[in-house]
Amino acid sequence: MKKQRVSNAFVAASWVALGAGMIGFIVGLARAEMLLNEKGYYFTILLYGLFAVVSLQKAVRDRLENIQVTDIYYGICWFATLSSIVLLAIGLWNATILPSEKGFYAFAFLLALFGAIAVQKNTRDNILQE
Repeated sequence: MKKQRVSNAFVAASWVALGAGMIGFIVGLARAEMLLNEKGYYFTILLYGLFAVVSLQKAVRDRLENIQVTDIYYGICWFATLSSIVLLAIGLWNATILPSEKGFYAFAFLLALFGAIAVQKNTRDNILQE
């Protein structure tokens, strides 16, 4: 039985989530009154988190499809994903910004991570259906 392609609506929603999270986070950083090294820290955490969740999604999916993934790579993917979230939380906890700004960065970050996972999943599902 051939699986259905991912709906265009879900593909679009995934890209919107990724874009809204990333662009919101980056625009927030650009407009923030913080030192350049602080902005660099948060930007690097965003990039690290996005790469980590895409790698994790691929590793989890490969395992489900009985494609060999080494335990060490699988563990590194989980470590990178969790450490990106922890590093953002530590940075925000110690930041001298308003609590509302902290919440904005946390939710924009999580939205971007969710969007990246969904875009990766949709891309892979649609390629497998061709």
